[in-house]
Amino acid sequence: MGRQPVLMRWRRPPRTRPTSRAPRRLHLVRNGRLPLASADRRVPHRLYLVRGGHLHLTSTGRLPPPSTHEVEAMRRCLTGTRDGEVAGTREREAAVAHKDTDYDNIRLNSLFHVQTLRNFPVEKLSGEVVLVRLDSTVLLESLPSDSRSLSLNRTLATIKHLHNAGAKVLLISNWGQSADPMISSEFLADYLSSLLQLKVVPASGVSNFMEANAGELQYADIFLLDDLAKHREEILASTVGVARFCHASIAGFCFEEELNQLLTIIDTSRRPYYAIIGGSNFSRKSAALHHLASKCDGLVFVGKLAFQVMKALGLPVPAFCVEQNAVGEALKLIKLAESRKIPMYYPDDFWCLSDSSTKPLEIVRSDEIVSGWTPVDLGPSSLKRISSLISGCKKILWVGSSDCGLLKRNTVGASELAQMLETTRKSGCDVIVVGGAACKALAGISTSSPHYTMFHSASVVWEFLKGRTLPGVAALDKAYPHDIKWNTIFSDPTRPLVVDIGSGNGLFLFEMARRWKDSNFLGLEINEKLVTRCLDYVLQRNLKNVHFISANATSTFRSIVSSYPGDLVLVAIQCPNPDFNKEEHRWRMVQRILVEAIIDLLVTSGKVFLQSDVEAVAIRMKEQFILYGKGEVSVDGGDGTEWIDENPLGVRSDWERHVIGRGAPMYRTILIKA
Repeated sequence: MGRQPVLMRWRRPPRTRPTSRAPRRLHLVRNGRLPLASADRRVPHRLYLVRGGHLHLTSTGRLPPPSTHEVEAMRRCLTGTRDGEVAGTREREAAVAHKDTDYDNIRLNSLFHVQTLRNFPVEKLSGEVVLVRLDSTVLLESLPSDSRSLSLNRTLATIKHLHNAGAKVLLISNWGQSADPMISSEFLADYLSSLLQLKVVPASGVSNFMEANAGELQYADIFLLDDLAKHREEILASTVGVARFCHASIAGFCFEEELNQLLTIIDTSRRPYYAIIGGSNFSRKSAALHHLASKCDGLVFVGKLAFQVMKALGLPVPAFCVEQNAVGEALKLIKLAESRKIPMYYPDDFWCLSDSSTKPLEIVRSDEIVSGWTPVDLGPSSLKRISSLISGCKKILWVGSSDCGLLKRNTVGASELAQMLETTRKSGCDVIVVGGAACKALAGISTSSPHYTMFHSASVVWEFLKGRTLPGVAALDKAYPHDIKWNTIFSDPTRPLVVDIGSGNGLFLFEMARRWKDSNFLGLEINEKLVTRCLDYVLQRNLKNVHFISANATSTFRSIVSSYPGDLVLVAIQCPNPDFNKEEHRWRMVQRILVEAIIDLLVTSGKVFLQSDVEAVAIRMKEQFILYGKGEVSVDGGDGTEWIDENPLGVRSDWERHVIGRGAPMYRTILIKA
């Protein structure tokens, strides 16, 4: 079969930041894929930012692998195990929802579990301004397949949902790359009006529009701002732009759906799972190829990538087909495939063109390509072999172009491959198609595009498979990614709940839980190691009214606490760490999104306990709650100008004891919800 036991050669068949002084709130609905323009602080209403279009995002950095503490913390948070169980027991392992080998999937699900328009409270949109980042390609490009129509329908559904909720919608996009010079904001506004059956008004310019007062905004509910490419802020802004500075950034319907589809690539529940991989740049895609090799049951290489595998196996390959530094990476991939005992295939023959002849294309075996001949496309034996390989698959990923990309001429290999996938799909196989060339080939032969998972942009899929962060996704507000089983965590989940934000080593909550036995206590801490230690203590002592969750409370407080069956009666924020060297990070915990979530969920007469050993921090926290508390909170007792001398809860945190022990003051206050 070939030179390697499992690597077989195919043979012939047998940027500008809004300030907190803005009178209303900025929220962003992500609905596009281009860089975002700067926000202006003079927006007269609260502004939401929503994104809901195609994924087409660059990467910044690699995700670290989950640590042992992270895995252990996720186990406890997922299962809520208690009752004397200890790490390593069979009972505890049986309760774990995910196997150890799937924790990379858990991590990715956690990162992609963002706040969505679908789950955003509709009542919060009424009377507000929502900035929608629109993907212009769903409007301007021809619709070669129903997948484009689905994207357009989801985008329109996002806009209609916001309008029906009573929000004022601002649409922003970039259509400067359109080949049609007649495209203008007026044209697109009319086109959108016909699609939505709603009046869309073009704005004359971003600057003029942002200077408009509230009265001037009343004559329409949906505005289309001018082409962002005309404004230098679009070029100077970061890849996520205004999304980093909005008080809430959420995913629209289309963006949410594509996030969910992206996760299906690493789902291995249906087997055999084969990947057909084309394109070029082996070295740049090495990390992604290793990820696929660790997930799939077989890899089929086509396009220029196939030559790198062939070269690594010692086959003769024309020098112009070999990429620099690719052979070493290909050898590493081959070793991984051998260790997993999965097959790795490369073409058996190619259609080739003679460099010195006007003869038509000829079929040449892959190990007989000599100087003077240029591979153009997959040969018939290769295509027949691929058909045999994938005929029994339950899941197939096709990513990248199947032609060799060495000459600009029409090829038939892609359409033949698309026809094979259509046949396997009809037999019950799940097919994922990635990249413009692959999607175009499939659209040319299939009338059932909705039955495929399609990504017209291959770059975002490659970055995802490399394990890198997608900045546009990272900028969205996060939701806690797991369902919390309160009835297994607490003996009585209807009891009043006390939440300590930034619970640290948990000593404060443990003592509170010991004294207030008729209440439940929840610690939210971003440090996974501390959470792991606290949960170990909970299990060892068989505590039934205290629990800890590893989470960023600023962005996940609402999604975590809103599912609790009982009343939220007290929230404590104690001694958040100020960074006096970075002004923008100094108060990063107590932000508007957290304050509003606490006030919304707090029961009437519920309280917020704030304290710090840094007076400026305590003042700032109190001001944030008063400013964004919707007029529902006030200082409990006194005139609100004096600090409380003694801890009113009767329990000191570990840091509080340290501060008092050295003779320094603590600055405390209690706020109450009316």
